[in-house]
Amino acid sequence: MESPVKILIVEDEMIIAAKISMQLTGLGYEVTGILPRGEEALVHIAENKPDIVLLDIQLKGKMDGIETASQIRQKYNIAVIYLTANADDATFNRAKSTRPAAFITKPFKQLDLQRAIELAISHMAEEQMKQETVSTPGDEQPYILKDRIFIRNKDRMIKIMTSDILYLEADRNYSRIFTRQKEYVLSITLKIIEEKLSPQYFLRIHRSYLVNILHVDEIAENYLTVNQVQLPFGAGTKEQLMQRMQTL
Repeated sequence: MESPVKILIVEDEMIIAAKISMQLTGLGYEVTGILPRGEEALVHIAENKPDIVLLDIQLKGKMDGIETASQIRQKYNIAVIYLTANADDATFNRAKSTRPAAFITKPFKQLDLQRAIELAISHMAEEQMKQETVSTPGDEQPYILKDRIFIRNKDRMIKIMTSDILYLEADRNYSRIFTRQKEYVLSITLKIIEEKLSPQYFLRIHRSYLVNILHVDEIAENYLTVNQVQLPFGAGTKEQLMQRMQTL
C-alpha cells in the first residue's frame, strides 16, 4: 500500500517546530511527532519507526542533537537531517562525524526542506547499496531498501512497503509493481529490483514475473494465482516455489 514518508521533528522551539510540521503536511508527508528532547526522540523512534528525523543540533536536556543522531545511527536505518542556526566549526565537525543526510540552516524555505528530504532518502538507499554492492540508481529511479521502496510522485516522495507488493512485471527497461490498491511503473529493470528484494519472500517464477510468495492464493500445474491474476511458471520455477514455501 502506498503510504507517506514518515518524519519526526526534534526541535525545542515549538513555534519553529509547528511551522515545519505545517510545511511537511502540506507537502504530503506524515509527521509522527514533535519533540523537544533527544531522550524523548529515541523512545518515539523505537515505537513509531519514522523514515527521517529532522533534528535540531542545539537541544535542551542531557543529550544534544549530535549525541541523539549518534545513537539513532547505531540502532536504525533512519536518515537524519540537522537543523542548525549558526554552528561553530567544532560543532559542525562533530555533527558531520555522525554522517547526516543533510543540513538545513535556519531560517529556511519550504523548497530547502523538500530538497533535503529527497537527499535524505537518496542517502539511505546509498548506505544500503554500499553494504550490498548493487549499482546506484539514477536521479529519476526509485530508491529501494530492504523493506521499503521510495518513488517520486509529482513533487514529493511516497513509500511502498515491500510486504504490500503482490508481484512485479518486467516491461523492457521498466518494471510494474502491483499492490492490491494500485499499479506503479518504475524506470528500473526487474533484474535490479530482484537483487534488492528479500529472496526469502520474492521469487522469479518467469522471466517477466517476480512474485511475493506470501500473497500466492493458488498453485496450479502451469501457473499460480495472486489476487485473481494468473501468472505463468517458467521452467523449474514451480518446484522452487514449493521448496521456498516449505521454509516459511
